[in-house]
Amino acid sequence: MHRSSRTALAVLTLAAFIAARPARSAHFGGSLCDTGIPADETLGLVWFPRGDLFCPLISDPKGDGSFLSYVRGTSTSAFGTDIGSVGIGDRLGIFRSNGPNLGEGVQLSLTGSVYAQFDLNKPSFDLINADYQVGLPLTIRRGQVSTRIRLYHQSSHLGDEYILNNLVVRENLAFQAFEVLVSGEQGPLRAYGGGEYLFGANPREVETRVLHGGVELRQPGSLLPGGALRNARLIAGLDVKSVEELDWSVAWSGRAGIEFGHGAENEHRSKRWSVTGEYYDGPSPYGQFFREYVRYYGVGIHIGI
Repeated sequence: MHRSSRTALAVLTLAAFIAARPARSAHFGGSLCDTGIPADETLGLVWFPRGDLFCPLISDPKGDGSFLSYVRGTSTSAFGTDIGSVGIGDRLGIFRSNGPNLGEGVQLSLTGSVYAQFDLNKPSFDLINADYQVGLPLTIRRGQVSTRIRLYHQSSHLGDEYILNNLVVRENLAFQAFEVLVSGEQGPLRAYGGGEYLFGANPREVETRVLHGGVELRQPGSLLPGGALRNARLIAGLDVKSVEELDWSVAWSGRAGIEFGHGAENEHRSKRWSVTGEYYDGPSPYGQFFREYVRYYGVGIHIGI
C-alpha cells in the first residue's frame, strides 16, 4: 500500500481508538462539537427536530452547511488558478428519539447540497463544475460517541462556459453511496473514521471504496471571555480520504480559524459560522474532475445547518 495511504490508515486507527473508549454519561451541551439541538428538544420523541446528533465535520470539502471560499492553487487540468467555491446545504430532520440521557438518541434526516466552483480569472466568472447531493443520514449518539449512517446520491455537471472554452466532452457522472462514520470525543479532541462504498455509478469505474477519517480540535472556552469575542472560539481540523479506484491516493484537507455562535446553554440557538484558512492537496473533490490532482490554499466563510 502507498506510504500516504498508511498514514491515512493511522488516522483511522486513532479515530477507532477514541471511539472505542467507554462512553461517559452525556448531559445537554456536554459535547464541545455543536449538535445545534435546542434545550426544549432533548427529551422524548420529536418530529421535525432542529439540530443533529452527529456534529458537522470541520474540514470535509463536502461537509454539511453552506460556505463561500476563495482558493488559489494548481491542478493537472485546465481547472483554473483562482477559484470561487460555493456550497449551499440544508437539512430537514424527520424525527429524533431522544434518550436515555440528555443529548443522546437516534435521528433520521433528509439533506440536500449543491457544491459549485467558478473560474475567477474569467470576466463572467464561468461555472466550472457543480455537484448535487441528496441524502438520508441516520445519526446515533451515546455519550461522547456518535455515528452517521448515510445513503446518498450525487450527480455532477460541467458548466456550459467551461465546455465551450476548453472543448471538452461532457460526461454524465452520477453515483449512489453508502457511508458509515464513527466519531469519538475526548475533551477538546474529536476523531472520526469509517468509509463509504460507491455503487450504481455512471461511468462504472466510479464504483469504488473510500476510506475516510480525521481529527478536530475545539477550544473548550471562549476566545475572550466577557469581551466582544465571548461567543467565539478557535477550531482546527484535518480530513483525510483515500480512494481505491485512484490507487488509494490520499486527499488531505485542513482548515483552521475562528467559530462564532451562542453555546448550547442558550435556549434560542443561533447558527454557528466560522472564518477559516483552508488547504487541500490530493485527488480533486470536484465530481467531474475526480481523476485530476489539485493543490490549493485560501480562506472561507462557513455557516452551519
